[in-house]
Amino acid sequence: MSLKTYLNILKGGIFLSFLSIFFVFDHLLFPYITSKQIPFNILIEIMTVFWLGLIVKYPSYRPQKSWITFGLVGFMAVLILTSITGVDFNMSFWGNIERMLGVFHLLHFLVFYLIIITVMRSWEDWRNLLMVSVIAATLQTLFVIFKVNFGTLGNTSYISGQMIFNIFFALILFFRQKNIAWRSFYVVAILLMLQATKIASTRGAFIGLGLSIITMFFMLAMFNNNKKIKYGSLGVVAAFVIFIALIFANAESAWVKNNGLFNRITQINFQTGTFQTRLVSWRSAVKDFPNHPFLGTGYGNYAITFDKHFDPIFYNFTASETYFDHAHNNILDLLSTTGAIGLTVYLLIFVATLYYLISGFRAERIKLSEFIILIGLIVAYFVQNIVLFDSFITYLSLMVMLGFVYWLSIDESYFTEASAKAKQIFKGNDNRESYALIIGGLIMLAVMYQYNVKPLKMLSGTIDGQIVAAQGSSIIEIIKTYKQALSYDTVLDRDSRKSLVQLAMQRSELFSDLNKESANQAFDYIIEQAEKNVAHNSKDSFNQMMLAQLYNLAASHNTADKEKFIYYSSRAEDAINKTIEATPRRIPVYFIKAQIYLMRGDKAKAAEIVKTASELNLKYPDSYCQLSRFYFYDDKEALGNEAMDKCIELGGAGQLGSIEQLKEVLNRYLRNKDLNKALMILQQITRAEPNVGKNWASLAEVYRQMGDNAEAIKAAEQAIQVDPSLRAGGEEFIRSLK
Repeated sequence: MSLKTYLNILKGGIFLSFLSIFFVFDHLLFPYITSKQIPFNILIEIMTVFWLGLIVKYPSYRPQKSWITFGLVGFMAVLILTSITGVDFNMSFWGNIERMLGVFHLLHFLVFYLIIITVMRSWEDWRNLLMVSVIAATLQTLFVIFKVNFGTLGNTSYISGQMIFNIFFALILFFRQKNIAWRSFYVVAILLMLQATKIASTRGAFIGLGLSIITMFFMLAMFNNNKKIKYGSLGVVAAFVIFIALIFANAESAWVKNNGLFNRITQINFQTGTFQTRLVSWRSAVKDFPNHPFLGTGYGNYAITFDKHFDPIFYNFTASETYFDHAHNNILDLLSTTGAIGLTVYLLIFVATLYYLISGFRAERIKLSEFIILIGLIVAYFVQNIVLFDSFITYLSLMVMLGFVYWLSIDESYFTEASAKAKQIFKGNDNRESYALIIGGLIMLAVMYQYNVKPLKMLSGTIDGQIVAAQGSSIIEIIKTYKQALSYDTVLDRDSRKSLVQLAMQRSELFSDLNKESANQAFDYIIEQAEKNVAHNSKDSFNQMMLAQLYNLAASHNTADKEKFIYYSSRAEDAINKTIEATPRRIPVYFIKAQIYLMRGDKAKAAEIVKTASELNLKYPDSYCQLSRFYFYDDKEALGNEAMDKCIELGGAGQLGSIEQLKEVLNRYLRNKDLNKALMILQQITRAEPNVGKNWASLAEVYRQMGDNAEAIKAAEQAIQVDPSLRAGGEEFIRSLK
């Protein structure tokens, strides 16, 4: 195959890879992730075959030695090593469907980088590649501005990541480009990307961009010999800092509050719930480091660390999203999962990048503008990743950036000489080229089918199972569909199995429609899937918890069969004990254990377990709401009422369950003239039943008794609106308050 053909195929493949950014296939599980990564993997595997043929036939086109390349290869080697030494090889190497960032997938980005530095050998090549990336980002901004704030990436953080890289790519193109039309396009593209970043509204991106602007103008002042530019740059830095300070100083002013961007900037502080939960996560990583100092828990296994050191103070900031599979800090994430060795090798990639930038600038191979822009990009990328982690789009863009620095670090004469040498091909190389194409093609074909095509079928089959369930089919039909999806036996089956397990727990009534034998067969199959997930890692608290709940559900359907009941219940207890061992301070898992004992009829033990859980965080309302329920089950009304009062005081009215239960609690508070607690309950009832006029009428009366006539009138007006039959009494009530 001719050199020109190889180059055209590989360059075309690089450009096509950016199309994957826009793929969202609804028939796949986690479509915003799988729709991109799997097509990208397949494309890279095809390109790998041609890349092997190219570097075998044309040795002068092989990548040159570079510390950036050594760093990337070394980092991948460490990730593979930690996959082997870590707690869950499957998660480390293959990853999960929700992220698709296992080592297997990251290796595709490494090959992407190698292909880039092999075929992108002139400014014309790089101009085209950067243009494709910027155009893709500009198109993404249209989705963000006119459709949804997470575009085709499915997450506002990913949008910010794409915008950050491409703002800087557009700046490089702007300063290289002489054509006015193209320069105008880059200005418009940058403005659109800034708008998309504003809409995505991620704090990490704002901080990263802000610090990169300060860095770039400070560097311009340092390295530019023109005094006007030097002092002007320092003036911009000073003005920027002063303006940001003014925004924070006037955070409550109308001109700040009424501006979406300024208002969002003022929300960047260390007191927000989001930041506090990040701190909880970061402390977990630091605490666990001494246990795995060199190679960590294994790449991708941060969830194990987070669960082990979970601090129940987390619930003071949010009761949702309490499971972190990443530290939300790239440095601490790598330190935790790959140890000091992994983090060091990762950082060496950027040390090498900075070395080439500085040496290239000093040797005058790199222009001042590009030197400053690329340093600014690295600052923005690192700062954003202090509160985030890498994703498909950031890895894609990062490989482009590293490849560009590689190209800048190589003397132009090398590429000229290499092109000349490529024309001198010995015929003896032809067989080696054929062997490379055939052997490489067969290997990549096998990899493609086993690790991409089969997972695609499994993902699609899982969605089929969810559709069958949504259509009201029996659990037998649902299991049949899932069996087909899982028949491909892929390395990514854990998420499909998890989907089935969660469906079974959410739709437990499906088992009631079956006879005992069929129900137990269904339970046993689903339990088998849950056990396969646990087999990957017995310290996975989430999968152990689901297994415990599933066993307990099976026990609840076998209360008439003592032997079966004991069989399922004992295994439920064993699984929940392992869950607690893996995450001893996660409060809700104790509620599950209490439920297991309640199912056995041991009400006192169940209440004791919840009491223990409530002591882990005295400010967590759900503990007291649950405790009151278990005390009432145990006929301890006084203790139940005491726990209920604490539940309401802490704002836990929404955790009490059914409307009937809420109304029972309300009647008790009304009898005792405890108006503050009655108000909290009524507010929850009106949220749950907004179209019941009597609820609003009761709320109006409580407000009246509390002396809040304005709110009483509003509630009375709402009662009349939703139930016109209350008009006469409602209007009389309102008149009496005016």
